[in-house]
Amino acid sequence: MFSGLLLILLPLILGYLVPVRRETVMQAINRAVNGSIYAILALMGVSLTGLDDLGGQLARMGGQALALFAVITPVNLLALYALSRRSVLHAGDSPRLAGAPTSKLAAMAGSLALAGVVIAGILAGLVLARLGVEGTAQHAEMLAEWVLYALLALIGCQLRNSGMPLRQILLNRHGLAIALTVAASSLAAGLLAAPLLDLHWNEGLAMAAGFGWYSLSGILIGDQLGPVLGGAAFFNDLARELTAFLLIPLVIHRATPLAIGYGGATSMDFTLPVIQQHGGVACVPIAVVSGFLLSLLSPPLILFLLSL
Repeated sequence: MFSGLLLILLPLILGYLVPVRRETVMQAINRAVNGSIYAILALMGVSLTGLDDLGGQLARMGGQALALFAVITPVNLLALYALSRRSVLHAGDSPRLAGAPTSKLAAMAGSLALAGVVIAGILAGLVLARLGVEGTAQHAEMLAEWVLYALLALIGCQLRNSGMPLRQILLNRHGLAIALTVAASSLAAGLLAAPLLDLHWNEGLAMAAGFGWYSLSGILIGDQLGPVLGGAAFFNDLARELTAFLLIPLVIHRATPLAIGYGGATSMDFTLPVIQQHGGVACVPIAVVSGFLLSLLSPPLILFLLSL
C-alpha cells in the first residue's frame, strides 16, 4: 500500500538532501521547476482527451472543483476570522515591494497562464487525435509521471535551499498559527466535501490538502486518481489563489491573519507581493513562514492520504 507513496516521496527526500551553494545553480533549478510544471500541466491536458465523453468529464471536473471550492472557502474564512479575532497581529503601512504587481490583473496573469497551459494541452490532444495519432493520452500520462519524479526532486532541493532555518520557522508563532489553522480547516472541509463529491474520506482529504499549491496538487492527485480529479484539484486551488488576490487588499487591515492565510501555500511566493504591498513589510516573514510550512506539508500529506 505504501510502496507508491515511497516511490513518490523518494525523489522529494533525495532532493531535500542536496545543498546548493551557487546562485546560478539555484536559478537553473528554479527555471527547471517552472518548466516542469508547465510540461506536466500540458501533459495532463493531453491525457484528458483520452477519456470517453470528454465534454461530460470536463463538466464533471468543473462541477467537482466548484463544489470543493464552495465547501473549503467558507470553512477556511471562518477559521481564519476566528484566529484574527484573537490575534494581536495587525498590518501596517510600508512602501511597495520592488517589482510588485501594479494591478490585480497583472498579479493574476501567472495563475491564468497555467490554466491556459491545461487548455492548450487539451486542444493539442484533440488535434493529434483528429490526425489519427494513436496512444497519445497514454503516452502523455507515462511521460507526465517521469517528469513528476524530476519535479519532486527539484522541489525538495528548493525547500532545502530556501534560506528558511528551522528555528526561524518554529519560533514565528504567527506564521505557525496561520499555517495550522489553514491546514486544519482545509482538511475538515475536505472531509465534509467527500460525500458530496462521491469520494472516499481519504480522497476528500487529499483533494483539500493542496492548500492552494495548485500546480502540485493537481499533478499528484492526477497521477493517483486520474486526470479528472487532478483537474478538479488544480482548478480548486487555482480559484483559491485568484480569490486571495481580490481578498487581500480588502481585509488585510481588519483581519491580517485571514488575509495572509487564505492564500495558503502561495503566501510565500505568488501572493506575497500583494501581501507586502497592502500590509507592510512586517507581514512578509509571517507570510513566508506560513506558506513555507504549508508547502512543506502538502506533498507528503497528499501522498500519504492517497496511499490509505
